Amino acid sequence: MTRSPHTKSTVERLDDKVLAAKVAEFHQDHFQHLSTLNEIAEELGIQVPTGGDMKQILTTGKVALADLFGDSAILKAMKTNEDDTVLAYERASQNEHARPESTEFFLKAHQDEVRHRTWFETTAKQL
Repeated sequence: MTRSPHTKSTVERLDDKVLAAKVAEFHQDHFQHLSTLNEIAEELGIQVPTGGDMKQILTTGKVALADLFGDSAILKAMKTNEDDTVLAYERASQNEHARPESTEFFLKAHQDEVRHRTWFETTAKQL
């Protein structure tokens, strides 16, 4: 997934560089997940999307709007994005038609996303 050069990432929007570094770690998990999802899709003969969709616009828009209100609001916006991702991986891990190795990946990705969501939620409350 690529982003527009005009779109500031969450990492760039955060004023606190310690928070930004943690979010950058989460982005690395996200990119690894995307890489594995692309491999799964290719193995199944599914065309991998090359661009964003309305969902991507909404998720990045929430973060851009939150930027007006500071780091806590940005983290809260990211937490809501993680809610969607946690649910998606949870559903995928329960798909009875998924190959065992895909299910294993979905379970691991779900754990990563739960960890991310928990961090966003608890950190935002502390600010």
